[in-house]
Amino acid sequence: MDLTWGLTVRDLVYADLTSCGWAGSAVHLDGVARQLERARSGAVDYPAVRGATGVVLAKGGVDYEATPGAGTLWQLAVHPAVQSRGIGTFLVGAAEARIRDRGPPRAELSVEESNPRARALYERLGYVAYDRRPDGWDVQAPDGSIRRHETVCVVLRKDLVRRPSEG
Repeated sequence: MDLTWGLTVRDLVYADLTSCGWAGSAVHLDGVARQLERARSGAVDYPAVRGATGVVLAKGGVDYEATPGAGTLWQLAVHPAVQSRGIGTFLVGAAEARIRDRGPPRAELSVEESNPRARALYERLGYVAYDRRPDGWDVQAPDGSIRRHETVCVVLRKDLVRRPSEG
């Protein structure tokens, strides 16, 4: 079932974080809050996809400083209850539109090698793998302890062609 009808996109705000526990632990949401500070300076965008009631169903960042000439998508997440319904595709499309509006000629993102489902989505959307890199981030265990998650990610990119109507 495709739920893309009735969806809207607007910037994620601090008040949204209390309802985004599905996206990650408190450590993750603290990191998102720090990125919202960077959004104030224009270094990042943080679009949120909302359902008809205004509830955040998906979120993700676009960093304009991580890779020269690209908008780097990261921290993409869709609420588990509505996955596989076109919302991730809608989110990526909204993020790409923001990148086009800012001017970088391409979008980039990384996906864990252990996440073939997400990689298949990105490849279906036109992203092409060009590198592998080690990566890591802090995660919070159920007991509250913090540990480092070490992984290897595939780096993908997509050239964003401006449409003739966009000038």
